[in-house]
Amino acid sequence: MEQTLVILKPEIVARGLIGRILQRFEDKGLRIKDLVLKQLERETVEAHYAHHASKPFFQGLVDYMTSGPVVLAVLEGPQAITVVRNMCGHTNPVEALPGTIRGDFSVELPANAIHASDSPEAAQAEIQRFFG
Repeated sequence: MEQTLVILKPEIVARGLIGRILQRFEDKGLRIKDLVLKQLERETVEAHYAHHASKPFFQGLVDYMTSGPVVLAVLEGPQAITVVRNMCGHTNPVEALPGTIRGDFSVELPANAIHASDSPEAAQAEIQRFFG
């Protein structure tokens, strides 16, 4: 079984869409192993997105991710990373297909609904970062 980290971003929490999105993962056959609603600290978000630190959108992304509570979830299942990323859709919600989470629930960056780990190494590091 593979594990991955998912972050439901502030607009999803504010819009009351947590249950609808988590239900999609459960309907697909993934298991929720850990789950928490939390206000992220700036330092944690900066570390999480450090690979984007030199990009012009970095500060806006950090500001956005600390603007309200998020839901952190560890999901588990066969090929969980690939399954979850396919369910999320294209990073840019304008390009995300209907039926994907971003295609159905998001309109613009950085408010693109969800973060999902992109590799086993990233998943392990991200789960450790947020869940210790």
